[in-house]
Amino acid sequence: MSTLSTTGITWFFACKTTDVPPNGGVCIKYKEEQIALFYFTRSDAWYATQNLCPHRQQMALSRGMTGSHQGEPKVACPFHKKTFSLADGRCLNDEHECSLTTYPVRTEDDRVYIGVRENEEAY
Repeated sequence: MSTLSTTGITWFFACKTTDVPPNGGVCIKYKEEQIALFYFTRSDAWYATQNLCPHRQQMALSRGMTGSHQGEPKVACPFHKKTFSLADGRCLNDEHECSLTTYPVRTEDDRVYIGVRENEEAY
């Protein structure tokens, strides 16, 4: 696993761009944490969140249904259908529900990197 640290963020190599299904997600393991990585082909945008659904504490979000809600990218838990913004992690079903941790994503030369702050832990 290759990493690069910049401005308090450690960028680690997650996978190749071809490893992620179009308009879908995969689970990436970083240290002991699971991170859900998503790719939207129409907007050529990448998103990363915790893989743990906070509703029922299941590692399932990378297998969730992706789409958009009023132009905002979202993922729905495959088990409970709770829907979360991929842009900022907030629950779109209920403003009082818990939210997701999100991570910055960048691509270089067909490689995907996810940024984590070393002082924060993924869920």
